Amino acid sequence: MTNAASMREEAETLAVRALGFVAGDPKLLPRFLAITGIEARSIRHAAAEPGFLAGVLQFILAHEPTLL
Repeated sequence: MTNAASMREEAETLAVRALGFVAGDPKLLPRFLAITGIEARSIRHAAAEPGFLAGVLQFILAHEPTLL
């Protein structure tokens, strides 16, 4: 595995963990769904779309209490 591929895999793993964190939080999940417009039942499908996981990280970065 090349260094770039390894870094991409690590970034995706981090983003998937972040999505799990958001999905498991009863206050964050409704906020995430409202901001993104995604329905809860569509998250698994959306997670496979390019850019979705980056959006999850952006959501966390944009909300300082969550980031901390």
